Amino acid sequence: MSVSQGVQGHPQRWLILGVICLAQLTVLLDNTVLNVAIPSLTRELGAETSDIQWMINAYSLVQSGLLLTAGSAADRYGRKKMLLTGLVLFGLGSLAAGLADGTGQLIAARAGMGVGGALLLTTTLAVAMQIFTPEEQPRAIGIWAAVNALGFAAGPLLGGFLLDHFWWGAIFLVNLPVVALALVAVVFLVPESRNPRGDRPDLLGALLSTIGMACLVFAIISGPGHGWTSVRVLSTAAVAVLALGAFAYGESRIPYPMLDPHFFRDRRFTGAVTGAVLITFGMGGALFLLTQHLQLVLGYGPLEAGLRTAPLALTVVALNFSGLSAKWAALLGTPVSIAAGMVLMAGGLVTIAVLDAGGYAGTLVGLLLIGAGCAIANPAMAHAIMSSIPPEKAGVGAGINGTLAEFGNGLGVAVLGAVLSSSGGLVEGLRAGQLVGAAAVLLGGFVAAALLRRAQRADSEMVVAHGPG
Repeated sequence: MSVSQGVQGHPQRWLILGVICLAQLTVLLDNTVLNVAIPSLTRELGAETSDIQWMINAYSLVQSGLLLTAGSAADRYGRKKMLLTGLVLFGLGSLAAGLADGTGQLIAARAGMGVGGALLLTTTLAVAMQIFTPEEQPRAIGIWAAVNALGFAAGPLLGGFLLDHFWWGAIFLVNLPVVALALVAVVFLVPESRNPRGDRPDLLGALLSTIGMACLVFAIISGPGHGWTSVRVLSTAAVAVLALGAFAYGESRIPYPMLDPHFFRDRRFTGAVTGAVLITFGMGGALFLLTQHLQLVLGYGPLEAGLRTAPLALTVVALNFSGLSAKWAALLGTPVSIAAGMVLMAGGLVTIAVLDAGGYAGTLVGLLLIGAGCAIANPAMAHAIMSSIPPEKAGVGAGINGTLAEFGNGLGVAVLGAVLSSSGGLVEGLRAGQLVGAAAVLLGGFVAAALLRRAQRADSEMVVAHGPG
């Protein structure tokens, strides 16, 4: 991509955004679509509970472990090239999963899909940062974030429809025509971009970060079921700490680090990262509790519960696709947008916790508030992370953004799930968990807003002192 094209924006940037969002949507659907297929898999494949857990976790573990490495590879070898590679791997994994005739084959196929998913989640956001002008990036990221919400809402609905009309393998084979269409579109539309410096590959860093993140997420996932003091959880967590500690030490000592430690000296970056962890912790755990609330307290089935969470995602989609959230963010500024969004999200969680006795009406109000908050705050947070990293490291930035989301969500589910299990009653536990989630979201919003405000003030003072040049 030429310099002039980068400044002006790619002439087909909105069409390209549609293409990469289509690729991303297939990955996001597979994060949730398997949940509704559990009864079918148990019946037709004879899957045990442990098999089902690995079918779900193999995908998320591989994907979360490889996000940083995938982003770094995209920067070095080319984002278009890695986007195509991700689509091919995801398509092959989907084909193998759809044709699997045993639980072991399906688990292996899901792991392969996780490799493709890691490449797709990082390259789609990195490409979006390359083809849009700085002024257009917030709206583009808003649309990208809206697709995340759409995948969350549509996964159970699509899975339920397919299982009503076809056998369980259809939930994977449906990916193939979408992948084929996306491959053709990427080949002809998406421009290639990479880090012009051509840094050497950080192979040891890639290995350590992958092992560390996969083990960390595995420990978090295993904690509620096996006990936080079990040998399984403690040994896996110890490996995660050692691997991530060695990764951090090594990155500060080599000339071409995958994750540059200097990023953490930027207050915009540290503010956005701190807020993102707390926000995803609160929201990930609280939404997990919400599904329990809808099914166990209000008495809805899995598909009905999925339908009744849809207003949250639809609110995000409506506000981001219409551009309203981007306009509000531009008017308020990034720090205030994040704080305002978090206030809305926390208010929604509190509303669900307090008004649960009133049935679904109180939950609906809470979902609408959460959706509005997500639409304003999440794109602003993602843009704060991505814009604080040099453009040539966009893939790594996308990897950081995705890793934070995976880590925060997993930790939120584990911790708030523990709050639920330790409570004397189901309703009391759900209420307490929602309130803890609301407090984490609110804290994350205000911490991020304060740090980002300080960063903006420091940048303004530097411009005054040294001039804009």
